[in-house]
Amino acid sequence: MTTPPEKKPSRIQMRNRRLILDSALEVFSRDGFGGATLDSIASGAGLSKPNVLYYFGGKTEIYITLLSQLLETWLDPLIELDPDGDPVNELLAYVQRKLDMSLDLPAESKLFAVEMLQGAPRMGTYLVNDLKPLFDEKCAIIQDWVDTGRIAPVDPAHLIFTLWSATQHYADFGAQVSVLLDHENPAARASAHLEQMFRRLLDPQAGQPLTKSQDSAPV
Repeated sequence: MTTPPEKKPSRIQMRNRRLILDSALEVFSRDGFGGATLDSIASGAGLSKPNVLYYFGGKTEIYITLLSQLLETWLDPLIELDPDGDPVNELLAYVQRKLDMSLDLPAESKLFAVEMLQGAPRMGTYLVNDLKPLFDEKCAIIQDWVDTGRIAPVDPAHLIFTLWSATQHYADFGAQVSVLLDHENPAARASAHLEQMFRRLLDPQAGQPLTKSQDSAPV
């Protein structure tokens, strides 16, 4: 028996799903999963609660759909890291892409941060099955660049962690950044600063590996 083709959603259905997800992004990033309600999501979307439940099975399904879409977008720059490219240029381009995403998509960054701060209760399986293999693959590429002398000696995992924290700070702590910079748009200065910092860190002529005694020396 032939299975009939799945019916393509109409433009109105696609629009309504987008309205719901856009509203949910604002609500979840502001209130967290526990504080968010279907009523607030429906209100932000300009729809009734029963209408929201026509498209999604509940708050959890909306939340997981949002995070899944976000993580696909969020990880694209890491996927694009080219092992055959110039290592410093590849990593600096990654820094810039991450900074651009943090400045352009602050609500998405905050949503992910809230999930991680709560212990990744709904995305733990994704972290293990999807993020970890990609992370290990890119760490291996960076380690090869170190081993062949193409960048300075760095710990690949902690380099990526530093890069994430340095760029996503502008989204996750945007209110603080705005006040401390007198409401100045940080884009240009942040970009120049991060490029200078990471270029110096990665310069193979400047970097020297830590010896065991240096690593354990008291501060």
